[in-house]
Amino acid sequence: MIKNKTTQIIYQTAYITLGLVGVVASLGFFDMEFRWDFYILFTDLSNYFCIIIMLKELIQTVKRDKDGYVSATPFMKFCGLLGILLTFLVFNLLLAHASGRNPADNYKVASVLLHIMLPLMYTADWILFYEKGKCRLSYPLLSILYPLVYLAYVYIHAAILRFDTSILNYHGTDPLIYPYFFLNPERVGITGVIGWCAALLVLFAVGGFAFVGIDRLIMHIKAKTGVSGREES
Repeated sequence: MIKNKTTQIIYQTAYITLGLVGVVASLGFFDMEFRWDFYILFTDLSNYFCIIIMLKELIQTVKRDKDGYVSATPFMKFCGLLGILLTFLVFNLLLAHASGRNPADNYKVASVLLHIMLPLMYTADWILFYEKGKCRLSYPLLSILYPLVYLAYVYIHAAILRFDTSILNYHGTDPLIYPYFFLNPERVGITGVIGWCAALLVLFAVGGFAFVGIDRLIMHIKAKTGVSGREES
């Protein structure tokens, strides 16, 4: 783990800079066309959320008068970590090679940044710079509220649009109201939607407990080796 303030500022600034490029890309800037469906995608919303958390980290780091670990908004940092990794896994395992998707879209700026680079950088930030011992056992279960709120948002949005599946997304491949195939009851059925959502929520919680375990393991190793008593750079 790295306490050096300058290193943290450089890393956090780089993340935010790439994040802003990703935001611009998610709005369709590099395609020279406004991407109006950005507001309904879990990928975009999770990345926006993590950029805000990283900005909070940067402000805390700049204000700190000496080297130390980052400790800003531990629960929100934890939720962001699980959300951004869920984005990484779902895209790379389920969506990147889905039938009907143009493989070239996987190599666009927005896709590479929001699905790969930023999730990995955010995770590395938590591992390298964030103060350990902050994760509580309640975090994994409480963090389930994050995807649940998103699911509520998707279906409230669908209800507002009267479940009109004729309105297609930016690519013209799927209904706007169902941004992912596993949320579309017309494709996987109501029981399929429930099954997919339940599986992803379980994955979210299991991932949460895994990171609580990693957090405590790192603390145990530090205590055993006496690292906590020395300044790291």
